[in-house]
Amino acid sequence: MTDHPTDATEERATYRAMQESTAEDWAIISKAAKPFSAGLPGRVLNHLKLLDGDFGGYPVDRLTHSLQSATMAHRAGKDEEYVVCALLHDIGDTLGSYNHAEIGAAILKPFVSEANHWMLQNHGIFQGYYFFQHLGLDRDMREQYRGHPHFEYTAQFCHLFDQNCFDPAYDHMPLEAFVPMVERVMARPKTSIYMHRPQAAE
Repeated sequence: MTDHPTDATEERATYRAMQESTAEDWAIISKAAKPFSAGLPGRVLNHLKLLDGDFGGYPVDRLTHSLQSATMAHRAGKDEEYVVCALLHDIGDTLGSYNHAEIGAAILKPFVSEANHWMLQNHGIFQGYYFFQHLGLDRDMREQYRGHPHFEYTAQFCHLFDQNCFDPAYDHMPLEAFVPMVERVMARPKTSIYMHRPQAAE
């Protein structure tokens, strides 16, 4: 089942170029956007499932790693937003093989705090502290961010909920347990260029 309309008879805007569009056109588009936007958590979770069975040489597949990360964060008492960040931190592995951290950060940016977004965006460099030396890279690459307000926050995430989440014997929670959390966190954006903002007083 698709989460956006496929009916050829649905109402559509009629412009051929956006400069020709009218308020009526955008009313039609906005109406269609509501159910599509509501389906975002489902689309994100479906993409996360692509990590199932993808080992890439690691001790566990990428979905299991993600579930271990989210489970450990949840069991440590972290709030839902943080747990969802842990669940989705590596969702970019399939499409961003060379910049995966930025993909997860971009997906969650409208829905999470600035600290959690920064953590997601930079966790790849911080995770490197634990293995870059084996690849001929600088394990202290994260030091370029030393002194940043979210340095320790991100270092803690990698130490407690990322670098240690490759245990084939760990009893992690199933993906289904996190679905309601993802739906709640992604129910409404906190920031977006498409959100109405109060007009500044003149």
